[in-house]
Amino acid sequence: MTMHAHAPDSAPTFRAIPDRLTSPARNFLGSWEALLLLVAIAIFGANSLASPYFLDINNLSDATFNFTEKAIVALAMAFVVIAGEIDLSVGGIIAIASTAMGAAAQAGAGTAELVVVGLAVGAVCGLFNGLLVARIGLPSIVATIGTMSFYRGISYVVLGDKVYSAYPTDFAFFGQGYTWGVISFEFTSFVLLAILAGILLHRTTFGRAVRAIGNNPFAARFSGLRVERIRFIVFLMTGLAAGLASVMLTSRLGSTRPSIALGWELDIVTIVVLGGINIQGGAGTIPGVVIAALVMGLVTSGLGLLNVPGIIMSIVIGAMLICVIALPILLRRLLHKWRSA
Repeated sequence: MTMHAHAPDSAPTFRAIPDRLTSPARNFLGSWEALLLLVAIAIFGANSLASPYFLDINNLSDATFNFTEKAIVALAMAFVVIAGEIDLSVGGIIAIASTAMGAAAQAGAGTAELVVVGLAVGAVCGLFNGLLVARIGLPSIVATIGTMSFYRGISYVVLGDKVYSAYPTDFAFFGQGYTWGVISFEFTSFVLLAILAGILLHRTTFGRAVRAIGNNPFAARFSGLRVERIRFIVFLMTGLAAGLASVMLTSRLGSTRPSIALGWELDIVTIVVLGGINIQGGAGTIPGVVIAALVMGLVTSGLGLLNVPGIIMSIVIGAMLICVIALPILLRRLLHKWRSA
């Protein structure tokens, strides 16, 4: 019986380990954000071919008004969803904040006071939502459906068939003004807030805590994280964002009706989920939300130029929401079947 052995001086085999597993560029190219960017480019090209007016610089500037207010709320909503919660009351917050600003304007308040009122009412509503979810322990979907009806109901009670329209002239700047050339104040605010939200989510301990809570709130609590406090904060952020959106929307329309921002909850949640935020919490990026907002803006702008009725736009947005939620589930099932075959 012959025994074979390796020579003691034989050189061992080494495998080179790269300093980085993948480059940032390769990570991006394989990401949901890259796919969304391709979709945005495709929609931009289709709109350019479908309407000769689409590429007009003034039209492109005006198109930003279709999504910036919703996108600002979506930035804050991203934190709520990543934390494993949901806030369906944002449309109602916008309505009650606008009603409060209208009442203040009727009483003679100036522009600065109106902005403070809008932000303060949004913050109070966000704090109330946070109290219901973080302190009392109500499921966020139940709590915010209730407050959605509660906030808008107050607007209907206060206004009835009336319309508030006696706003100061300079109040129009927040929804109609421009900071530089054709760049609107709303779009500038959205870009700055997106940068701030990106830093907060991806570069701070608060952002890591939000992700940890969304992944496993029990483990996060045992790790020493103040879960209830962080939940409270993210609902406050959403309330403030809705208050800011109310200032901009009311300024742009120049009037307040109780039906203002009706149905915006669907659009905002669609932006968040389309942006790659996991509806079950724990994952997602701010760049994804930004690109998704651009996609939504391009879709609504293109359909508007083609004189597509609003109900058809609602159908398109609803279909986008269903597809975005269903697509990852279907892909996982197909991948599991392929691996099992």
